[in-house]
Amino acid sequence: MDAAGAVMNDHDSLAIRACTADDAATAVPLIHDSGPIAFRYVFSHRHEAQSLEFLRAAFVDGEGEFGFRNHLVAERAGAVIAVAALWDARANLRFTVAAARQILGFYRTAAPAVILRGLRMERVVKPAAAGVAYIGHVAVVPALRGQGAGRALLGHLLGRARNEGHALAALDVAATNPRARALYEGLGFRTVATRRSALQGPWGRVPDHHYMVLDLGSERWHGGTPGI
Repeated sequence: MDAAGAVMNDHDSLAIRACTADDAATAVPLIHDSGPIAFRYVFSHRHEAQSLEFLRAAFVDGEGEFGFRNHLVAERAGAVIAVAALWDARANLRFTVAAARQILGFYRTAAPAVILRGLRMERVVKPAAAGVAYIGHVAVVPALRGQGAGRALLGHLLGRARNEGHALAALDVAATNPRARALYEGLGFRTVATRRSALQGPWGRVPDHHYMVLDLGSERWHGGTPGI
């Protein structure tokens, strides 16, 4: 860990650190890329780019699921190249309150329609389950995918989850994203449920999602060290 509190990874001098509001320009598009159709379904009310605009406002606000305080980034040579978040069920109520406040402030009279779509989305990607460390909003800069940044960031989050006493980690991945699913399987995740989606918006159909779980007590995670 350096003087600024960033965790240094030995993979090509990769630095992993907590987000700040100043990361919005680079982190928010990555967060959006982690589930673009789902985000547009919920948050693009009047035009397609509105989902990105809302996520930026929520990120800068700092609180809730989409706030900068809930995210980590991986940097290489001072440039943000990946983002992800880790939370558990203890945050669910706090996230709900923050999201309601952010949506009401951003959408005003359209807020009820956005909240309703969000509740429908929770049938496909459910809130974190009790006792499980949930990983979300995982994305890497497209030109740098497959070079280990996402794997290193996930390894850091999984190690932290185990050290915090979690026995299981979980995440959701779109059925239309086999590359990400293969990465998670390589880390030891297994699919335990596939949640079908019938959600359709002006900018596409929300895909089915696989719910994947990793046993953090398995041999590869013995001692809290990621086996990657």
